[in-house]
Amino acid sequence: MSNSIISIKNLEKTFLGAGEPLTILKDLDMEVEEGSKSIIIGASGSGKSTLLNIIGGLESSTKGDIFVGPYEISKLKEKQLTEYRSKFLGLIFQFHYLLKDFTALENIFLPAYMNGMKKKEAIERAESLISDVGLENRKNHLPSQLSGGERQRIAVARALINNPELILADEPTGNLDPENAAAVIDLLFSIVDKYHKTLVLVTHDISLKEKGDICYSIKEGKIITL
Repeated sequence: MSNSIISIKNLEKTFLGAGEPLTILKDLDMEVEEGSKSIIIGASGSGKSTLLNIIGGLESSTKGDIFVGPYEISKLKEKQLTEYRSKFLGLIFQFHYLLKDFTALENIFLPAYMNGMKKKEAIERAESLISDVGLENRKNHLPSQLSGGERQRIAVARALINNPELILADEPTGNLDPENAAAVIDLLFSIVDKYHKTLVLVTHDISLKEKGDICYSIKEGKIITL
């Protein structure tokens, strides 16, 4: 029997604005197997990033049951959500969100240090991860001294620093040229394999369909397998 790390039942997300309510996810069911790599492909506005944000506890659902690992996301208070995101998740976004006044290595180890890991251990783990992404020779550089592809590699390493069970990646190569985008995707998939993590990747890039174990799309608020 498969072991689900994500189980979503009857998910709905409706946005209330000045006009008519807009429902972008409706009666959505989804299971993600532990250790798998899932790709969610869709056009802008289809709801794929909203789904990822709900899984990540960054956005609330209108209704539905969302279980991720031992957590029931819709029942978590803000303090519990913060703990969930810092301990269970690794988050990678289209923009790297690196701290501009800190070096590449500091950007990687700070989340672990702030999460209670001893500084020496956090630095050692960050050294290992920066080597994994091939940037040990750039570890003392500030983000402004790194290329776009290098910054995103550092963001990948940072996402692994707290040894999360689940990596959520939202258009992680959206700001990169095709050559750098392909390199970052290859790196992300190899590092996920190396550390036996579960990956859910959201993208508009149909060419990534074959990279995952399973590929989904969102149509009319529901998720379908491609």
